[in-house]
Amino acid sequence: MLNLVPTRMFLTKGVGRHKYRLKSFEEALRDAGVAQQNLVQVSSILPPYCRIISRNEGLKLLVPGAISFCVLARCDTNEHGRLIASSVGIAVPKQKSNWGYLSEVHGYGMNKREAEDMAEDLAAGMLGTTLGYEVDPDKAWSEKEQAYKSSGLFIKTTNITQTARGVKDLWTTTVAIAVFLFD
Repeated sequence: MLNLVPTRMFLTKGVGRHKYRLKSFEEALRDAGVAQQNLVQVSSILPPYCRIISRNEGLKLLVPGAISFCVLARCDTNEHGRLIASSVGIAVPKQKSNWGYLSEVHGYGMNKREAEDMAEDLAAGMLGTTLGYEVDPDKAWSEKEQAYKSSGLFIKTTNITQTARGVKDLWTTTVAIAVFLFD
């Protein structure tokens, strides 16, 4: 039986542009370095003891054609000047034996900072409630981030975010991806 609990994960991002939407997505995956993978989207759990490694280290471990499980945020537009964002946020618990959370943000009109904040906020909120720690959802992310980190339950939150503006007569696609790896 296969052990399908990832032991490592890396983050990557990309942007693509093309006349056709599908090809724009393919170009974004190429920019992210994962176009040669058969990507399977999964939900939002960072397994216990899963190490986050660098993009370069992770890309070296990929085998073309392999099935690769990932958390994928994707946004597309064919509107000239429209701002799009894709972001994956991560909340890592202090106790390595606990699971963490990943979140996906796909949005229009959000700048990079707004998408980063939303992605980290969502991941932290999901982890916080799992650990029995809730923070007022109406507080700004900077306030919530301090509350979560001072609680001693989190080691860190982080994200990978890609933004772009649509261009005339082309599709523009952004992707942010957390790719899971197995031993």
